[in-house]
Amino acid sequence: MSSNPVPSPVAPRRRLPKEERVAQIVDVAHAAFAARGYGAVTMDQVAAEVGVTKPLLYAYVGNKEELYLACITRDASGLERALATAIDTAQDPGTALQECLRAFFTYLEGDRAAWQVLYDETLPAGGQVAEAVAAYRARLTDVVAASLRDLLPDEDAARIDALSHLLLGAAESLGRWWLRTQSVPPADAADLLIRTVAPGLARMARP
Repeated sequence: MSSNPVPSPVAPRRRLPKEERVAQIVDVAHAAFAARGYGAVTMDQVAAEVGVTKPLLYAYVGNKEELYLACITRDASGLERALATAIDTAQDPGTALQECLRAFFTYLEGDRAAWQVLYDETLPAGGQVAEAVAAYRARLTDVVAASLRDLLPDEDAARIDALSHLLLGAAESLGRWWLRTQSVPPADAADLLIRTVAPGLARMARP
């Protein structure tokens, strides 16, 4: 007489604590934003990839804008620290800015997904996301400006601000080019930018 095998009990799915679930959601959303761009990612997709219902997703992280803000908060602080550390550990004002630009490209090479999220060209032009990105870029500009003030103590505030925007804009543009082509090592891209701007800054620094 044959008997049917007794099925093995299925282990219940472990319910994650809220902090772990939120971290999981941010990780999944971050990967989606990096791969597809903000404009192409939907909350339905994120919920499906995480394995939660859409109402539960909203309960954990709020709307899409708030989810994106959670992603860039982590990335922006990492890049800010990298640039500030490069400046703080430089031997003198003349090399601080160069080390800052090298750190920019080192960060780009080490975490391309973070760069793609921070510099996503599909971001909305207005609203809290645009405001947060503008605030993040203002903080980076302040980091560069601090280095320039040490290098060019006699320059007025307006010119320092203009130079900071110029250098950061050039680094961002070159970073996008590098991500698109990867035709040179990122360190070479950084050195190209440094060699381009260093002579002019050196002339401005002379008494």
